[in-house]
Amino acid sequence: MITLQPITDANRGAVEALRVAPGQERYVSGVAESIREAEEYPGAHAIQWALYDGDTPVGFVMVADEVDDPEYVPHYLWKLLIDARHQRKGYGTAALDLVVGYFRGRPGVEALTTSAREGEGSPIPFYERYGFRRVEDAPAEREVLMRYELPR
Repeated sequence: MITLQPITDANRGAVEALRVAPGQERYVSGVAESIREAEEYPGAHAIQWALYDGDTPVGFVMVADEVDDPEYVPHYLWKLLIDARHQRKGYGTAALDLVVGYFRGRPGVEALTTSAREGEGSPIPFYERYGFRRVEDAPAEREVLMRYELPR
């Protein structure tokens, strides 16, 4: 059973040990770095989860939910990391399904947004296969903003 679980003192070490495949580091930071990044932007109200298959941590997800400042994007998929040993097994799609379920259950939330850089090994094709659509290019950050309309 695939679940999102809070990061606690008991599982933090195992979750922070998760690593993406070589070459993917330019697209997503590690777990510890992502948690530190969230602390630098408290107005984004990051929520962090470990993605588990049964008792095994296989990934990490971080979202910005309700935000305090218009410079932050609400209902934003900030990080999605699947450990290199567990990629290509459907965990990324399962993680998106769980995040979509979380936001779909919220009144007034119509879409989930994310962004990614283009390039060899970019996650953009994965997000597009899931149903995200490009909203705009942000050349200053070299990222593509993407939006997923939440099914009702």
